[in-house]
Amino acid sequence: MTGLNPNLLLAVPLAPLAGSAIAGLLGTKFFGNVAGRKVATVATILGVLVAFLLSFSTFLQVLDGATYNGTVYRWMTVAGINLEVGFQVDSLTAMMMCVVTFVSLMVHIYTIGYMAEDEGYNRFFSYISLFTFSMLMLVMANNFLQLFFGWEAVGLVSYLLIGFWYTRPTAIFANMKAFLVNRVGDFGFILGIGLILAYTGSMDYQTVFAKKDLLVNGILPGTDWMVITVACICLFIGAMGKSAQFPLHVWLPDSMEGPTPISALIHAATMVTAGIFMVSRMSPLFELSDVALSFVLIIGSITALFMGFLGIIQNDIKRVVAYSTLSQLGYMTVALGASAYSVAVFHLMTHAFFKALLFLGAGSVIIGMHHDQDIRNMGGLRKYMPITWITSLLGSLALIGTPFFSGFYSKDSIIEAVHATHLPGAGFANFAVLAGVFITAFYSFRMYFRVFHGPENFGKAHAHDHHHHDDHAVAKAAHGDPHALHDSDAHHEEEEDDHGHHGLAPGEKPHESPFVVWFPLVALAIPSVLIGFFAIAPMLHGSFFDNVIFVDAAKHPAMHELGEEFHGAVAMAIHGLTTAPFWLALAGVVASYYCYMVNPRVPAWFYDKFKFLHTLLDNKYYMDAFNQAVFAKGARVLGNGLWQVGDRTIIDGFFVNGSAKLVGWFSSLTRLGQTGYIYHYAFVMIIGILGFLVYFLPFWHA
Repeated sequence: MTGLNPNLLLAVPLAPLAGSAIAGLLGTKFFGNVAGRKVATVATILGVLVAFLLSFSTFLQVLDGATYNGTVYRWMTVAGINLEVGFQVDSLTAMMMCVVTFVSLMVHIYTIGYMAEDEGYNRFFSYISLFTFSMLMLVMANNFLQLFFGWEAVGLVSYLLIGFWYTRPTAIFANMKAFLVNRVGDFGFILGIGLILAYTGSMDYQTVFAKKDLLVNGILPGTDWMVITVACICLFIGAMGKSAQFPLHVWLPDSMEGPTPISALIHAATMVTAGIFMVSRMSPLFELSDVALSFVLIIGSITALFMGFLGIIQNDIKRVVAYSTLSQLGYMTVALGASAYSVAVFHLMTHAFFKALLFLGAGSVIIGMHHDQDIRNMGGLRKYMPITWITSLLGSLALIGTPFFSGFYSKDSIIEAVHATHLPGAGFANFAVLAGVFITAFYSFRMYFRVFHGPENFGKAHAHDHHHHDDHAVAKAAHGDPHALHDSDAHHEEEEDDHGHHGLAPGEKPHESPFVVWFPLVALAIPSVLIGFFAIAPMLHGSFFDNVIFVDAAKHPAMHELGEEFHGAVAMAIHGLTTAPFWLALAGVVASYYCYMVNPRVPAWFYDKFKFLHTLLDNKYYMDAFNQAVFAKGARVLGNGLWQVGDRTIIDGFFVNGSAKLVGWFSSLTRLGQTGYIYHYAFVMIIGILGFLVYFLPFWHA
């Protein structure tokens, strides 16, 4: 432990927590609204600003070789197991601290403009600061207990934020869905932690890593499964929930029910990256099980490819970006499976900037369109919203992996790492990440062209006017499918309750967003373009992650091969212009331009000829329907059975009512002797005395 002040490290998460407490306790109706909007705004932004400045200072010290690993507070000791709050700050932690606090700071500033008209303004600031605190506690942890605390805390606050507009049925459905799906993943996560604790006797990272041989040599009782494999898969199941991997991805698109700023925070730098960070931190364990790595590789490949397909048919601007998040999380997971942990973390960092930029850019468009989110109602916004246009273009170019942009360096490294791996499933993974390049470029620029170019479709009475109901969706919702409202115009009518008139009126024109909205776009656009160029050499091919991320180069040579092929950021970008990923991305952009700018009849033809495929994608592979029919309905059947048999028949019928009936029956018998006649009572007394004498007669004779 050298160089880092534990008190300053403690101030990093506590500063946002203090801001959250001020806004939440003093600035809400529940506590009398003692503090106004200005106090809540200043307190929360100042808290996150302090956290960012301290995080950046810590990062600079870590670059000079300083680290910290120690206990901040010991909660209790049980059977020799220490339950503690502690920090492990190294290069991985310091990088995550900077990314989380910077993106959060931009989201806080952006929120001033986006939520200005919302009654829950102070409550929202309190939530997002609390979210920042939770994520910082997660990434700074040096033990599984604190990791689990941060893990559950981000899940709880995401529940509050997704359902922020709690008067909407769709928002309540979405936050409950996110909560329940994450509980499935968290069940696996806590099982993995339990296995590790059972075999190593510790929850401290470094102690567990030092005793990893106990996990390697252990066999799960009653099976022939290696403990290390089961523990790693259980931990990854937790990551599947938090980082929205197939099939636990279903909560993330519905989280768009929350306000746009939190969509950026959840999907860019905090909750969904928790799983990627956790697996990278656990690299000493995952390297010991090829089975677990292969499982990670295949799950990531499925997510990267098939979630990308869903982005092609989305018309809600936020949902297009949401499905791109799912796909990019799949890319990060593929890199983890290929033992390219540093590449996964590198893509996590670059993705945090350009995905936050795209979400906040989408929010800026929504403001300009007066809360209309349907890209079919847009077009030609380039001349009305020039700052939003150029920053969104830069974010889109980074997302598709354009050479010299940050996304290129991380995404191309993932593709190369997958190509170099030889684990089972690598062939499918290689196809998935390559095909995903074309798909990502197609749906990203489909959205870009339809929003910023082409004819102006706003301020008109047309088929996509949100003031008309989608009768089919409403009918489905009426028959017990709340999710049906998400893609219907009825859903948008609900939004009018919060925002007033929905969409631009005839003759009304869009306008550029205020400074507090476009400034974060510019601030995020800079690292979206530049950070990859400057960071690839130290993070992937330098000593940045030495003694932090561990790779068995003999068994998993992907990173070694990447290092041999790397000759500098400029050379990599120039070479990238000749590789398949670049041409696939270019083909995706050209195809989207032709389909939506030159010849719109092409998408219509595809829709007519392949309507079954569109229906499949529109229903999201029927995953939601399957979950409703099997798990939700199964839970209802099980619950109804437990209620009818367990509660009504056994508990109420047998124990409660049965005991009452038994007492009643016994009382009815005793009541026969209670006649009210004196001679009956005298007779009973005489019989009683006679019985007493007969019983004790042998005693008297003795």
